[in-house]
Amino acid sequence: CMNYMFPASYAWGNFSVLAVGIWAIVQRDSLDAIMMFLAGLLLTVLTDIIHISVFYPPNNHLTDARRFSIGMAIFSLLLKPVSCYLVYRMYRERGGE
Repeated sequence: CMNYMFPASYAWGNFSVLAVGIWAIVQRDSLDAIMMFLAGLLLTVLTDIIHISVFYPPNNHLTDARRFSIGMAIFSLLLKPVSCYLVYRMYRERGGE
């Protein structure tokens, strides 16, 4: 449903952070992987806010697919601070300061 609403940069940004997150989970002894994942999450919070605010359509152009896309993007944005907190706890458990 992202094709209805957001440009390709939204999907590329979030999927690349997902790939770094998988790398951080697989390599349990790497502090670099978890720091890159945390930095990527924080960066996508900012870019998601920008994407949602710039590409939000006017009210007369809201179809069901666009409304669903906006809802899922906002839901993802609301869950990212929780994810950042959990990733930070993983960083502290792995020996980060």
